[in-house]
Amino acid sequence: MTEQAADVLSRHCPSQGVLEMVTGKWSVLVLYALRAGTLRYSELEQAVDGISQKMLTQTLRDLERNGLVARTAYPVVPPRTEYRLTDLGASLEGIVTDLGRWAQNNMGAVLVARQDYDGRRGGQAQAR
Repeated sequence: MTEQAADVLSRHCPSQGVLEMVTGKWSVLVLYALRAGTLRYSELEQAVDGISQKMLTQTLRDLERNGLVARTAYPVVPPRTEYRLTDLGASLEGIVTDLGRWAQNNMGAVLVARQDYDGRRGGQAQAR
């Protein structure tokens, strides 16, 4: 598929899968954490509050498989593994940073909008 033929709005375009992988909650948070530089697994686990070991491992594998994160394992006891953004992953740094800042700067307005929506619907909407 050529770049010109790519259409993220088409369900047949592989770019939808790329977009889905990159924009997943845990992927965005891991990429956000790694923009500061190389981190060990335990440092990532601490940085991304609320992520389980299983989900962190799965997310890191997906990001590595897709060329966004590089993994370096050191043959020491105890084992030491580090993760860093690849050039491809680093190309998302501005987008991920802007997205994180937007979420932080606008969370109040979003919460107000949710309350307004829920109030109009009689409280029937599910909380997220």
